Amino acid sequence: MACLDKQSDDLVFFVNGKKVIERKADPEELLLYYLRKELRLSGTKYGCGVGGCGACTVMLSTYDPVVKKIRYLTAQFSFTPQRHHPANSCLLPICSLHGAAVTTVEGVGSIKNRINPIQERLAKCHGSQCGFCTPGMVMSIYALLRNHVKPSMEQIISALDGNLCRCTGYRPIIDSYASFAKEQTCCQLRGTGQCCLEQEELGCSSSAGVRIRSGLCNPAEFLPVDPTQEFIFPPELMRMAQEQQGKTLIFCSKRTTWISPSSLKELLELKAKHPKAPLVVGNTSLGLNKNDCDAYHPIVLHPLRIPEMQVVSITDDGIVIGATCCLAQLRDILIETIPKLPEEKTKIYQALLQQLRTLAGEQIRSMASLGGHVVSRGSAWDLNPILCAGKSVLNLASDGGKRQIFLDDQFLAGHKHADIEPKEVIVSVLIPYSTKDEFISAFRQAERQKNAFSIVNSGLRVLFSPGTDTIVDLSILYGGIGSTTFSARKSCEKLIGRQWNDQMLSEACKLVLEEISLPPSASGGKVEYRRTLLVSFLFRFYLEVLHGLHQMYPFRYSELSQDKMSALGVLQSGVPQGVQLYQDVDPGQSPQDPVGRPIMHQSGIKHATGEAVFIDDIRPVDGELSLAVVTSMKAHAKIKSIDISEALQVPGVINVVTAKDVPGKNGNDEEEAFAKDKVICVGQIICAVVAETLTQAKRGAKKVKIVYEDLQPVLTIKDAIEHNSYITEERKLEKGDIEKGFKSADKIIEGELHMGGQEHFYLETNSVLVIPRMEDKEMDVYVSTQHATDVQKLVASALNLQSNKIMCHTKRVGGAFGGKITKPSFFAVIAAVAANKTGRPVRFALERNMDMLITGGRHPFFGKYKVGFMKDGRIIAADFQCYINGGCTKDESELVIEYIVLKVDNAYNIPNLRVRGHACKTNLPSNTAFRGFGFPQAGLFVETCIVAVATKTGLPHEKVREKNMYRGVNRTAFKEEFDAENLWKCWKECLDKSDYHSRNAKVEEFNRKNYWKKKGIAIIPMKFSVGFNATYFHQAGALVHIYLDGSVLVTHGGIELGQGIHTKMLQIASRELKIPLSYIHFCETSSTTVPNGKYTAGSVGTEINARAVQDACQILWKRLDPIRRKNPKGKWEDWISEAHKKSISLSATGYFKLCDKHGLGNKERPCIPIFSLWSCLF
Repeated sequence: MACLDKQSDDLVFFVNGKKVIERKADPEELLLYYLRKELRLSGTKYGCGVGGCGACTVMLSTYDPVVKKIRYLTAQFSFTPQRHHPANSCLLPICSLHGAAVTTVEGVGSIKNRINPIQERLAKCHGSQCGFCTPGMVMSIYALLRNHVKPSMEQIISALDGNLCRCTGYRPIIDSYASFAKEQTCCQLRGTGQCCLEQEELGCSSSAGVRIRSGLCNPAEFLPVDPTQEFIFPPELMRMAQEQQGKTLIFCSKRTTWISPSSLKELLELKAKHPKAPLVVGNTSLGLNKNDCDAYHPIVLHPLRIPEMQVVSITDDGIVIGATCCLAQLRDILIETIPKLPEEKTKIYQALLQQLRTLAGEQIRSMASLGGHVVSRGSAWDLNPILCAGKSVLNLASDGGKRQIFLDDQFLAGHKHADIEPKEVIVSVLIPYSTKDEFISAFRQAERQKNAFSIVNSGLRVLFSPGTDTIVDLSILYGGIGSTTFSARKSCEKLIGRQWNDQMLSEACKLVLEEISLPPSASGGKVEYRRTLLVSFLFRFYLEVLHGLHQMYPFRYSELSQDKMSALGVLQSGVPQGVQLYQDVDPGQSPQDPVGRPIMHQSGIKHATGEAVFIDDIRPVDGELSLAVVTSMKAHAKIKSIDISEALQVPGVINVVTAKDVPGKNGNDEEEAFAKDKVICVGQIICAVVAETLTQAKRGAKKVKIVYEDLQPVLTIKDAIEHNSYITEERKLEKGDIEKGFKSADKIIEGELHMGGQEHFYLETNSVLVIPRMEDKEMDVYVSTQHATDVQKLVASALNLQSNKIMCHTKRVGGAFGGKITKPSFFAVIAAVAANKTGRPVRFALERNMDMLITGGRHPFFGKYKVGFMKDGRIIAADFQCYINGGCTKDESELVIEYIVLKVDNAYNIPNLRVRGHACKTNLPSNTAFRGFGFPQAGLFVETCIVAVATKTGLPHEKVREKNMYRGVNRTAFKEEFDAENLWKCWKECLDKSDYHSRNAKVEEFNRKNYWKKKGIAIIPMKFSVGFNATYFHQAGALVHIYLDGSVLVTHGGIELGQGIHTKMLQIASRELKIPLSYIHFCETSSTTVPNGKYTAGSVGTEINARAVQDACQILWKRLDPIRRKNPKGKWEDWISEAHKKSISLSATGYFKLCDKHGLGNKERPCIPIFSLWSCLF
């Protein structure tokens, strides 16, 4: 739209100390994409796009010209101002950054300049694996340390609330940052229980005589923290803030105008003129809808510069918080204020603080405003029920004047008479003091303690007649059970005048369940669970109030029983602690030999500095197009027509690609790349739109019209059984005499297990970049995959080319877990067909919502068991029926069901066993490989049976497990011979090192004393064979070059998924060639250097590729024998130079293949046996 008759202002901000001037700032552009596309700062990653994972974290610093502080404070409070805060760049509009200083991971430190201690410690303490989340981790801690040079462990953990990691786990991350804490916790880095700076590393010997060590890094070697080396806030921005105090800022694009008024009067005039214009502060609400290209606002008002909306003051009635104050600021204010006020006045503040500690992550808490939280009225928003229960007041203003309304249930429900008028804005919120006879509590239940939407939250308040337990006023509010916060108003009215006793509680529960109705089809599911939470929260509130009455009037109200007291209090996770032990190298091993030593990940520093390049970090190439796909909205239907005419009219759209554009084969024998005549699941790709930008491609995809003819879908395992819909034939395994076994059993039990699926949620979404070459129809395919060979094969097949024309490249993958074995090949086909049609490079990086829509995950499981056992807990017969939901195509489902059938016995020797497995075919996205590959389902299934037997016999679970574990030399149900000696060694060692029996006794004692809170402890054996059924999967190749300067280039067929495979290959090469690691480099995995690689999965990628690298290095070492014998004291470089002069080849191909099932190999290249892992999970 027009720019309100005023020219657009220049947007001025700083990034990493450098001034950025954007003369045509687009209000719809978000900081993440601006950093990556315009400034080429790719260290800030796209992970989820909704502020939930932290991969996009940056630090934001702003200056307040009124109080002359780098802003994140209020002048009325004495606490140390927080000068910088973390922010999710995926939600931040760039127009909100005027006058701000942004710091990205590149500005913290880099290999080119200097490494920041934060980056160094995370890398050296092994805090990264795939490394995709690592820049976000660095930025969250960096922002914390800029405000608190010596933070507490609580602050460190809180700073990482908004950062997810899918592969490393949080122990090494927390441990690496514990060294910054003011508490003496750095000894965790060595795990000795003694100060790591004063004591030697823990060293001991195991029963096998090997040395065991603890501690993977030496904190004494860390660089010190030097705050003077960090960026200062640019003085130019301070001057600019002073000069522009009274200036209105306007930024325009073709669709949207962003207005940042400097006074409340001006804001109210604008709101009167544009009543539908939203007020945006942190964009944590509107920003969640940005994936909808058609959703936009012509006018956006940014009120962050208005002093009245930032005010924080203590009045006689309570605390007034400005509407634009962020939630982290509210938290800090409450932390500062609560100790200064009488306890009876702070009950609502304590309830708010409790919720603020777990609400979202630190990035969202630092961006989201209190006013936005209130006015958006999300059902899962945790603060609104408490603010409502506490009788908070909204101070409103419009061009017609000011008024106050209660933040009550009528307001939260959006009733017109109690709502904000379109022309009004919330200026501030009054949060009143509580009184002596008033009790307020807050509760929430979520799938995670922090950074997760509540399943149900609640705010409850009761006011008694002074000195009594007679109810004068009662408020019961719940979130998460409807579209808005719900008040049990009728129930509360009926309870007025009642005494606070068990009879009242019983009636209250009944009334609440009658008033709050959740139909079986309620959005969000979990209906019975949510109904239970309604009553549970009410019960806990009842007990908290009774306890409070006893503390106020100890002689009038009795103390709660120990059973009831156990229901009170908030569960605290505390500081994570752990010790990692590893086998030390032999004392006689050469110091130069790195094998067996805790070497830092080859890319660890680059992970921490953001310089590790993933697929979507590759710089745009000339003429590059972006691609967006159109997916099915039907689970099962015929495609009647596809109309692309409107899509082609969208500005920037170049073309639309369908199945008709595939020159060769459209996918493989099992699955189509583009749906042609029929769709078989929601999310199936039908066509693709290519455009100059991703936004244009998405807008074009929205315009594609598809007409369907519905067919009957099969969605669940139950449906598939009824329709006899299976992907493969039944898989069956039998051992012993099942009927005879059941007849001889003392008891027989039967049962079922239902297990849901699981998303991979790799932090790097599926990404591919296809670049056509100028001649011979060659193509370079840069792809995030576990199986480059399959990508090459499918792309060549789709383009009707030979595989030698397709060059696949993979440097590293940002997490996969099995989810990038099969699907990336189809994404590559789609991009390659588009590139072939347009003749231009095509980038296809899935957004998180599309990635999760299109791809499958772990197979949902249904199992039925019948188990016969003796009184002593021995299982003598078991009949298992296993079903998995495979989805709409075969994918890996056949292998998964076979693995379930083969591994369902786990570590238990059941003499009479029958297992039957079915992979069900349904109209869901195809489920695929996932870490564990069927064993998690099989293991949980058999352990369910073990627990059922233990419960029936009354025996401890570990005793029943011991009774049934394999002993000595045995044969499995599939006839493989193995020795269970290691299984028992692991079992006994785990029992001993964990002090299991002593801790179990303490758990039982705790549980006897606590009726409502329970602790648990378990030890579970695991027999897990790795690798694949077909031995041809266990082959690998490698290529090793030695250059004339003595440097070595290693390539192999394995993919770096975060497991450090490249680092291990370099260790192998260093040992075999007897040269330092600094001489050796790995470039990338490519089909041009090592062809026909098998997929990196099944826990064997490192082993088989290491053998190939070893083979190549040994060949080279042998070739150098004559040179070395002639000059034994020569340098490595001298040997290489002489070898070249002697025309000795300095390049070698290595190869490894696994032996057959009998372990047969040859002396030249001996095979390794079938891998088996024996462990105990504690």
